Amino acid sequence: MQAATNVSPEEIARFGKLAARWWDPDGESRPLHDLNPVRAGYVAERLNLRGARVADVGCGGGLLSEALAKSGAHVTGIDMGEKVIEIARLHMHESRLETPDLDIDYRVQSSAELAAAEPESFDAVCCMELIEHVPDPAALVNDLVRMVKPGGLVVMSTLNRTPVAFGAAILGAEYIMRMLPRGTHHYAQFLKPSELGRLMRHAGLEIDDVSGLGYNPLNRKAWVSRMTAVNYLISAHKPA
Repeated sequence: MQAATNVSPEEIARFGKLAARWWDPDGESRPLHDLNPVRAGYVAERLNLRGARVADVGCGGGLLSEALAKSGAHVTGIDMGEKVIEIARLHMHESRLETPDLDIDYRVQSSAELAAAEPESFDAVCCMELIEHVPDPAALVNDLVRMVKPGGLVVMSTLNRTPVAFGAAILGAEYIMRMLPRGTHHYAQFLKPSELGRLMRHAGLEIDDVSGLGYNPLNRKAWVSRMTAVNYLISAHKPA
């Protein structure tokens, strides 16, 4: 189907292998656990989440989706990996022991399918660490713009294409510290902030902020910074 062409089966399979340990804070998803509170906080600073409808595109096992839902958002989490969506749903049911009203709509669905089914339906759309894993980054950005309401927020995060990012995300994380499986990242698919910003503006968004995302894997501390050489966050809005 045309709607599901912007998908890499190899990437789906790679992350599917991590599904069972997605919620293990000391497993292969450890960096995601460490970065998640900062990413969720970045979104919360730019949108009142209480009652907001938010799409988490490429939600994986649901780390960000749960954080946003616990802040009061009505979250739709989509991913093309059936195994990670199964884990996300299972963990949501377990989390209801502490948060009884937690209710996230998890779907095995592509960004194009959601954009076609529910255009201009979301107050905010989040897309964290996905764009470097899809064959057509511009198509993904266009999907995000189609699904967000006029005046709505789009927040993305990815890796910068710099030697520093190559050293930290590939050599360091995959080969030296072995925090991630080898082959998780491909340097050629990293996007500079100027490149991602251009894609977003071309799709009709107005850029509001570009911030670095600092991370120390030794003490597991993460923070928003001015340095964008490795990870960065970018927020934009769709003109009303």
